[in-house]
Amino acid sequence: MADKVNGSERVAEDLTAAIHGRRIAPGTKLNEDEVGAVFGVSRTVARAALQALAHRQLVELRRNRGAYVARPSAREAREVFEARLLLEPPLARRAADRMTGADLDRLRSHLSPDATSASGPGARLSGDYHAEIARIAGQQTLTEILLQLIARSSLILSLYWRRSEAAGMSHAGLQRAFEARDADRAEAEMSRHLGDLVADLDLDGGRVPQSLREALGT
Repeated sequence: MADKVNGSERVAEDLTAAIHGRRIAPGTKLNEDEVGAVFGVSRTVARAALQALAHRQLVELRRNRGAYVARPSAREAREVFEARLLLEPPLARRAADRMTGADLDRLRSHLSPDATSASGPGARLSGDYHAEIARIAGQQTLTEILLQLIARSSLILSLYWRRSEAAGMSHAGLQRAFEARDADRAEAEMSRHLGDLVADLDLDGGRVPQSLREALGT
């Protein structure tokens, strides 16, 4: 049983990283047999991994049709970022007030080496950076809510991002505010940063899904 659990967790994490990194487009069908073949696990393990992703709202399980990477609508995209705009600027203010040297070091570790990348490791690190701010703010309940919103945001960026050079992904202004322990500036920079992300969404378009093998190049 433990091997099955560990196997499903590994597959779930690998798929999550691929989704966050925009390697798998929203709407992609995740067939249990194909997932099993790609990751070298049984169908039972693959099913458990997909169920875990459904719990994280990264995958939709459709009756008699199988599993698909969630594909947020334009309305859902707006609602997710409206929620983040309500939550994150106050969290940034509180985090700046509570910031320690160790906290700054953790934030730096989540800064993308390519601040203009909305795909690959840059996208995952961007989400981690925002989650770390909430943790520093000491708001466990809001952190849990924000983690769900960040997961949805990764899908939204994957589907609707319209720039190859994603200037809105940069956290430089936020980091400078935290380095200065400037709460007012941190709050304003978070609002600006999220506003830039929303401005760079093309809510009239979206990526065309591929098969899992095509997406992962296997």
